[in-house]
Amino acid sequence: MRHVKNPPNPFSKYSAEYIGEPPPTKLEIFEETAPKKMITKAFAFDWEGGWRYTVNCYRGCIHGCTYCFARRYHEFLGYGAGTDFETKIVVKPNAPVILREELKKTRQKMPHVDFSFATDPYLPLEASYELTRKCLEVCADFNVPVGVITKSPLVTRDIDVLQRLDNVSVFFSLPFLTKEKSNPFEPYTPVPEARFRAMETIANAGIPVGIGIAPVIPGYNESDIPKLLERAKNSGATRAFMSMLHLDSDSIEQYFVAKMHERLSPTAVTKIVNAMKREGGGELRHRTFKERSTGRTEQW
Repeated sequence: MRHVKNPPNPFSKYSAEYIGEPPPTKLEIFEETAPKKMITKAFAFDWEGGWRYTVNCYRGCIHGCTYCFARRYHEFLGYGAGTDFETKIVVKPNAPVILREELKKTRQKMPHVDFSFATDPYLPLEASYELTRKCLEVCADFNVPVGVITKSPLVTRDIDVLQRLDNVSVFFSLPFLTKEKSNPFEPYTPVPEARFRAMETIANAGIPVGIGIAPVIPGYNESDIPKLLERAKNSGATRAFMSMLHLDSDSIEQYFVAKMHERLSPTAVTKIVNAMKREGGGELRHRTFKERSTGRTEQW
């Protein structure tokens, strides 16, 4: 059972601290019926060139990855970056209609659209809402190049739509080789083995597929990188990227460190923190794209 745990929201004047054990969390679904637009121009710290266009049919993410940079976006809604991000999920039921109207008004062809930037496009909710699928169909109608990055095998459901796209790639986020290794940091995601099987299914369908080894957590999963790349290649991957852990705000850093102390031994936590500080020049965070891509020490 998860209990409510949120660092103070920097955009709020007030914060609450429970006396005794916090209450258990519960999943809440909110519908945002009239978003102004679906295509967002976002600055991606871990992407060469910086700017990219994204479509997010959901806000928040049930997967609960403790390191996720998108946690801070929930604070803009008045929620917390901790358990609120995992349990207060915003759904945009009109996303396909709004996306279609937006593309109709676009004078120039979209260069590339990513699904997604601030959430996983294949949350469990997608199985019933089918918003990502319908938005992919819209992109196919307008010949929009698409990139998908996900942790979910549910993407295999949409192979027929992905095959309609002239320019498409699917990346599986796979920073850990085993369930035991992934559980402390992404406890509610599909197990790595299921993601590798889905990768193979996508590749066998003739769709370009890759692996995203992100984040690399210093002192924890660097040694897995060669095995992850080998396993991905054997599963049909033809491309890969990696990025070092990026704790994007004070609240994310607080939540990440707190969860490490809950789920890992003191020895393991000390090893990770010391390694992160070595790579971060004495800090837990890496400030630039180059630092997160190449690190600071000879090891990188």
